[in-house]
Amino acid sequence: MDTGIENLHVFSEDAILTPAELKRRLPLTEKAAQTVLSGRSAVKEILERKDPRVFVVVGPCSVHDVEATYAYALRLKTLAEEVEDTLLVAMRVYFEKPRTQVGWQGFINDPRLDGTCRIDEGLYLARKLLLDLAELELPAAGEALDLVTPQYVQDLFSWTAIGARTTESQSHRKMASGFSCAVGFKNGTTGNIAAAVNGMLSAASPNNFLSVNPEGNVAIIRTKGNPHTHIILRGGDQGPNYDAQSISACEKALRKAGLPINIMVDCSHGNSHKQPEHQADVLKELGRQIRSGNQSVIGVMVESNLQPGNQPLQADVKNLQYGLSITDPCLGWETTAMALRKFREDVKEAVKKRAEAKPEV
Repeated sequence: MDTGIENLHVFSEDAILTPAELKRRLPLTEKAAQTVLSGRSAVKEILERKDPRVFVVVGPCSVHDVEATYAYALRLKTLAEEVEDTLLVAMRVYFEKPRTQVGWQGFINDPRLDGTCRIDEGLYLARKLLLDLAELELPAAGEALDLVTPQYVQDLFSWTAIGARTTESQSHRKMASGFSCAVGFKNGTTGNIAAAVNGMLSAASPNNFLSVNPEGNVAIIRTKGNPHTHIILRGGDQGPNYDAQSISACEKALRKAGLPINIMVDCSHGNSHKQPEHQADVLKELGRQIRSGNQSVIGVMVESNLQPGNQPLQADVKNLQYGLSITDPCLGWETTAMALRKFREDVKEAVKKRAEAKPEV
């Protein structure tokens, strides 16, 4: 009986396959599992100061073209091996995009880029791409935005971020408390770091919440808490926050909260004034700080693609330029490789000294 009480603005409910069924169709291979596990272990060892290297998350602002993303991964794999003595590289593989108002919400939500929002297709293609990257032995880094999507793909990520718009969300904090990988909390869009600090504290604690289980049934999820979290400084409305004074203030806030003094810096967003070429300047300054004895900066994030800049999403996707972002502007590949090689050289000797030191954690 239609009572006229609920679903007044809903016109369709389309059932899709369960997380367990997608995993049966696209199973985790032994090689892929080893890539994920070794990546997770390496990140955690950096956070625990058992590994002195700097963690680098680099890749497209968002995935929109599977072929171009894989082509980028092939290049990144070679570079990752070249710098692995000093840098631990994971590829940024973001399938979901937060929106202040409206816009394309990412590859999982709308894989055809045409507003049809075939989420079922997006989940399949996203998992397939992550498996392909894991077969390359290239760890993947993502952002958890939707609260159900992780059931389909989270087993293939070696590291996960909670973004600036969701770092205050209780639901995302609880979800992060159950993740098996390390999780970075970004400071809020205003630049305030308190929300990220509180997010880390919440995620480190046991939590109970409603979600779906692998078979797609509503379930109470009970977590132990995630001991491997850290903060990500990404700048904000008041400007960048990667300078030495901002880093020092963040260290004090983490220390006061009783949290490990682990800081990642997002070289993009507010820290680059959304000018992609300035990301290299951020890396240069962080290299200087690390050479000067900084022990707290354990990671960096760089937005990069095959081609520099970005382009608007067009009605005819055939007109899109290959390897060019349709969201935030990115560094091109050549500049990215040059900047990361330079960063490696800048911090190589300092990383060796870190191995001999006993930094505060």
